[in-house]
Amino acid sequence: MQTRQPSDVTVYQKNYSETGFWNKLRKAAVKAGAKVVYCALLLYYILQSPSVSARDKALIVGALGYFILPVDLVPDLLPLVGYTDDLAALTGSIMAVKANLTPEIKAMAQEKLNGWFGPIDAPELP
Repeated sequence: MQTRQPSDVTVYQKNYSETGFWNKLRKAAVKAGAKVVYCALLLYYILQSPSVSARDKALIVGALGYFILPVDLVPDLLPLVGYTDDLAALTGSIMAVKANLTPEIKAMAQEKLNGWFGPIDAPELP
């Protein structure tokens, strides 16, 4: 099965809010899995960095907005495949803004991930 992802995640910016992000992450963490959660956390912490360009912030806000959106290309309620499109959008966005991904950001995401899933290694990214 090929994973579909939105061609331009920036159109989902209006769906992003910090409260909406944390609510979705808390509700979906176990069902979405560690890799989706880790990717979302990486983007969230990159977004908090003052050195990130406006272009990269727009991309991140769009990707996180897509993640928050309850109805997307593959409904999140479908077992096993419900978060594949979210993962594709999140990892694609991480790759686009990876110049902003610092060891400190990875450490913050890892710490939060461990808080929800227990001590685990950060999932490998493409």
